[in-house]
Amino acid sequence: MRKKEKKIVITFYTTTDAMAMEKRCKEEGKPGRLIPVPGTISAGCGLAWCAIPKDRDQLLKVMEEGKLTPQAIHECML
Repeated sequence: MRKKEKKIVITFYTTTDAMAMEKRCKEEGKPGRLIPVPGTISAGCGLAWCAIPKDRDQLLKVMEEGKLTPQAIHECML
């Protein structure tokens, strides 16, 4: 079994926004990956961006520059 680690999970209102986040992060070489929203979190769409907490500021900048509005940013053990 994989050891759980603290992660940030960024949820979005729409699948379009979640996929736009994935596209921007891949283009810019930013960390993280698209995941299904964990069952402990409620979100507008079923996808979220997951990364380690130290990457939070980089990802906030990506969202700001791409005019992407997150629904919420959660810290949880995944």
